[in-house]
Amino acid sequence: MTRAPAIVLSVVVALGASLATSCSRKPASAAALKPTAFGAAIVESSGGKQIAQTGGLLPQPVIVQVNDEQGTAVTGALVDFSGPAGVSFDPASALTDSSGQVTTNVSLGGMAGRYKVTASTIDKAHKTVEITLDEIALGYSQTLGRQLNEQYCERCHNPESTVERVSNYDNLEVKPHPFTEGDTYNKISDADLTAIISHGGPALNKSALMPAWGNTLSKSEIQALISYIRAVSDPPIRNAGPVYAKN
Repeated sequence: MTRAPAIVLSVVVALGASLATSCSRKPASAAALKPTAFGAAIVESSGGKQIAQTGGLLPQPVIVQVNDEQGTAVTGALVDFSGPAGVSFDPASALTDSSGQVTTNVSLGGMAGRYKVTASTIDKAHKTVEITLDEIALGYSQTLGRQLNEQYCERCHNPESTVERVSNYDNLEVKPHPFTEGDTYNKISDADLTAIISHGGPALNKSALMPAWGNTLSKSEIQALISYIRAVSDPPIRNAGPVYAKN
């Protein structure tokens, strides 16, 4: 009977020692990555100018490529990803693969606006070489506008067809402007956009092929649609919203 506490105590001590050892041991993924090669440039392969909800994961990963002075892909170069507060990367650092590329999944912050995320590498002189990509986070109103766009607008304003939607763009004599055309939409005031959406193109001497949506969409829905247009226009209008950078 007197041996039981000693046995229990020894088990607790052994368990504590085991936990302490396991906690102090860093996982392999946390170990510092060491490059085996260095590039001269880093370029975007894909993933820039994507749209997600605030706090959400971008629909496609961000892929960057490291090249040498001749433009040849470099294997084994270290790439680090960084961004403003609230943005996360998986992984945040990695070595380029045999194609010279690194892929990461990006989650945006909790505030609506444009996020500038950076991918950087080190050249042979140990100088930082980087590229910055713009990503867009939509708030509640802009997300509603995006849904309205998909329901009512995309079929004509987007020239690309998808499995879910066949574009009518090529069938129109007067081609509508995609909502990403900032050079066009930045010249149109919110009041004029409201008039065009509500009363159709002829309200401002635009194409009669643009129908009136004032009896379909409420005033708040029209404003949500305009806020979405402002969010995705490229280049953005000056008052489109905040831009979040790492500094």
